[in-house]
Amino acid sequence: MHDDEIEIDDELVRALVGRDLPQFAGLPLQRLPESGSSNVLFRLGSEYLVRLPRQPGRSSAIDTEAGWVARLAPALPVAVPEVVAVGEPGFGYPERWSLTRWIDGRRPATPVPSGSGAETLARDLAAFVKVLHATTVPEEAAGDPALRWYRSGSLRDIDTWIRVCLQDCRGLPDLPLDIDACLDVWAAAVELPSTDQPDQWVHADLVAENLLVRDGRLVAVLDLGGLAVGDPSVDLIVAWEVLGPRARAVFRASLGVDDTMWLRGRGWALAVAAMTFPYYWRSMPGRCRARLAMARQVLSDAAIR
Repeated sequence: MHDDEIEIDDELVRALVGRDLPQFAGLPLQRLPESGSSNVLFRLGSEYLVRLPRQPGRSSAIDTEAGWVARLAPALPVAVPEVVAVGEPGFGYPERWSLTRWIDGRRPATPVPSGSGAETLARDLAAFVKVLHATTVPEEAAGDPALRWYRSGSLRDIDTWIRVCLQDCRGLPDLPLDIDACLDVWAAAVELPSTDQPDQWVHADLVAENLLVRDGRLVAVLDLGGLAVGDPSVDLIVAWEVLGPRARAVFRASLGVDDTMWLRGRGWALAVAAMTFPYYWRSMPGRCRARLAMARQVLSDAAIR
């Protein structure tokens, strides 16, 4: 998936668990086929999940989740990863890794079909976003450079990169997307005023891959390794990937965001799609299908406006 991907197999994981967490060493271990692009995932027994960064230098996300999520979790309306332990590098593996508690659920469709609980899910998502954004950012978090990255910054900061990504998309002959229309929507998004609100907590990767639902209700938000402090509009991207037009309107009304923030969020949705296609077109077709649906919803929404 990545040029610098670290080799991770069952034998390595058993060695790391046996050394750092010997009390869990005898539990069954199963590699999950739907691991994301940042971590390789193994189910350990019935109650635990082992997460190992795929690339060198990615221990920071493990540290962020272990250090901050437990402090935020009590206020949040749904479950988030509970870090049981953080393991150290070893046996040729250079990164820290984590053991979290297993959470049952499935990922939602992209988008959730109208009339199948989409509006309920929209309200659940809005409740999570609203609470996260309203949670006080302590001084130590506001001043922590590890909690600042491009997803918590300005659309203008990534303008050149996204234009390059969109141009690269023209080289994907089987990508059924109007790139000229994307460039027009992106150009308008970049011209939007930046937020004048104080920095807020943001998940920064609120997409279907990081959501779990049961019986149509949101039960967990996963992968808070990208947790950041900055402009909250990035957390609106879920509205265009997971929600159709009616449910998206419910999501927006539940949050009460103004036009400028909403359109910045739409710009973020397009940006996340654009950066996905050139990099993951061959290696993660499922992710690209979800991002294509998101990009098309952005274009449809922009055309309506």
